[in-house]
Amino acid sequence: MAHIAGIELPRDKRIIIGLTYIYGIGKSFSREILKKVKIDEDKKVKDLSTKDEKSIREVIQDEYIVEGELRTRVAMDIKRLMEIGCYRGIRHKKSMPVRGQRTHTNARTRRGRRRSTGAGKKK
Repeated sequence: MAHIAGIELPRDKRIIIGLTYIYGIGKSFSREILKKVKIDEDKKVKDLSTKDEKSIREVIQDEYIVEGELRTRVAMDIKRLMEIGCYRGIRHKKSMPVRGQRTHTNARTRRGRRRSTGAGKKK
């Protein structure tokens, strides 16, 4: 059972995909990590030796910000934007799209489904 950065990696997946289960590591970082420790991308998680696990764990710990620390940093960055009152911070406060998307239509994900009190059905 591979346990890296506090996350239990799925045993039956390839290691390149398994590493993406860690918050902050995508496919490109995963590929980069595996190159550094010289492990084949097609190897399954269950086939990793303890030595391989340890080397992956060390690389991630030394060179990448992942999981809780990254979540904290992202939250602090958003909080800072809101405190200084910049455009992006204001958009975060209002729970509206931050990156220039249109809001006249769409934007349901960010704005929520506000129901209008329109005319009721006649009986």
